Formats: sequence, C-alpha cells, structure tokens
Amino acid sequence: MSTAYVIVTLVGAALAGFSAVSVFTRAKWVVEPITAYGVPESWWPLLGTAKAAGAVGLVAGVFVPPIGVAAAIGLVLYFLGAVVTVARARVYSHLVFPLIYMAPAVASLALL
Repeated sequence: MSTAYVIVTLVGAALAGFSAVSVFTRAKWVVEPITAYGVPESWWPLLGTAKAAGAVGLVAGVFVPPIGVAAAIGLVLYFLGAVVTVARARVYSHLVFPLIYMAPAVASLALL
C-alpha cells in the first residue's frame, strides 16, 4: 500500500466526514442549497449517515482494503447522485462541490 493511497484515502474520509457532520448539524451553507435542490428534509439523516459510513469505511480500508473499495464505490455513487440532483435543479454553478468530494474516492480506487 502506497503512501499516496493512504494520504488520498484519509483526505477523502475527512471530506466525507466533514460533509456528514455538516448535514447532521444542519449547517446553513448546506441546508439552504439542498433545500433549493428539492431534497426532502426527511432524507437528510440518511444522507448524512451514508457519508459518515463512507468516511469510516475509507479509514477501515487502509487496514482492510476490500472495505475501502466498497466505501469508495459507495461514495462515488453517492456523489454521482448529488451531481445528478444539482444538475436537475439547474444550479450548474454548484456542480463542482459534489465533484470535489467525490475526487478523493475516485483517486483512492485508482491508487489501489
């Protein structure tokens, strides 16, 4: 396992964890956009849980690689869904945000 893989994976875990905490704490800078995208408030705990699970899975993947692969794939799919949601809401200037969060997950898969 390379140093680059470990660094990229831990950065991805930190970003996913930060994103999960932002949803759980209902940070204004997160709540306003996802409300505008049409995401029901009842989904927010599930979305935060998915991101938190992905973060934990990435960290676990440093020690047990198949868990990290599953977590990275899950996060990629999650953030692809976010890209679709933002695009459907026609807020194209926000498309970069889910891509930023998805990039380390993709990179960790590429570095394995």
